[in-house]
Amino acid sequence: MSEKKSLKGYYLTTFLIGFGFFTMGLMDPLYDTYVPIFLGKYIKYESLVGLIMTLDNILAIFLIPIFSTWSDRVDTKIGRRMPFIVTLLPLTAFAFGLIPFAALNSLFALISAIFLLNIFKQASRGPVVALMPDMVPGDLRSEANGVINTMGGIATILGTVLLAQLMNVKINGQNNILAFPVASVFVIIATIILFTCVKEKNSTVDRGSIEKEEKEPIIKSLKAVVGEENKSALRILLSLFCWFIGYQGVVPFVGKYSVVELGVSTGTAGLAAGMVGIAYAIFAMPSGKVAHKLGRKKTIRTCLLALIIILSLVFAQSFILRGAPQKVRLIVFWACLFCFGIFWVSVVTNSFPMLWQMSTYKTVGIYTGLYYFFSQLASIVAPPISGACIDLFGYPALFLFAAFFMLLAFIIMRGVDKGEPEDLEK
Repeated sequence: MSEKKSLKGYYLTTFLIGFGFFTMGLMDPLYDTYVPIFLGKYIKYESLVGLIMTLDNILAIFLIPIFSTWSDRVDTKIGRRMPFIVTLLPLTAFAFGLIPFAALNSLFALISAIFLLNIFKQASRGPVVALMPDMVPGDLRSEANGVINTMGGIATILGTVLLAQLMNVKINGQNNILAFPVASVFVIIATIILFTCVKEKNSTVDRGSIEKEEKEPIIKSLKAVVGEENKSALRILLSLFCWFIGYQGVVPFVGKYSVVELGVSTGTAGLAAGMVGIAYAIFAMPSGKVAHKLGRKKTIRTCLLALIIILSLVFAQSFILRGAPQKVRLIVFWACLFCFGIFWVSVVTNSFPMLWQMSTYKTVGIYTGLYYFFSQLASIVAPPISGACIDLFGYPALFLFAAFFMLLAFIIMRGVDKGEPEDLEK
């Protein structure tokens, strides 16, 4: 009975903390969809566009741990995370709103705005992510993560399905502008709600228990995992590296694919990512329940197999339906992406709990750090390679590229024999 009361007691707090993640869920898909289009006006080669799109991930590897650690050591009247959140998120919103205006000016102005945005955004991400475990007890963080992922999915829908349509609205004869400054206003509103409603200083979570969660250097962490007799954790890390390469290789170019291959407007191009976002929001929490019944490894491998099939179908329809009406091709493409979102969220939602299940109280920080390191590293590696595939073979090759790395992840996951919920009881 106490567990049930405890969960209910933290649900509202988790929902409100989710507004921090809401800001990222709103900006990231718009950024991934439209910045490659903006860059494409000045840059001919997609491999170079992909290289520039890795900037946020490169900065993330350095800035997230730096600002997370810095916020650990801060103690103010409004808490240790809030000073960073209320300062950096508004600056992020301002820089985000500048992007389309910079794109109208010059390549130098656009890259400068991109750099400025990513400095503020990645610096704010660490304190935003750290706020939830500060406010929610450890045994409730899995449920809290499901709520937060849903908030991110809702933000993706708002950005890609609704706000993206504003890219078709002309201001002084120019389109491809309005979604970004309007999204910035939503980021400011979300920040105000977060600051007003979440009182960090009133947290009932024991600070001493938080401070015991050790943060280890990545190299030391990797050596510890490689040195383990059972290689399940290493296999999961290699698997997630592969599936994130597949995913992050497609994300920066799916908007341009919609414009170039399917002939849609820039406003409609955002709906491609929107289909994934809708599925993500709907299935984020149910995917955990499915894994509880079927087992996490079985669920992830089944979903990876489904992703391979879906990506192969998207590749095939590029040729099979080439002569079909645009509306038919568009509906088939969106339907495939919606299905992709269903299985993708199941992979993402259940992979981290598998790593957590393999850890001990002292190694939770090690596994958490490695998860983010491998996922961010994949985000750096993928776009230049997938961009080069487009340069060499055309846009449809993008989906074969992703299917190949999903297949590698599927094969590597076969060797995992730990990470199920019942392992805790053994």
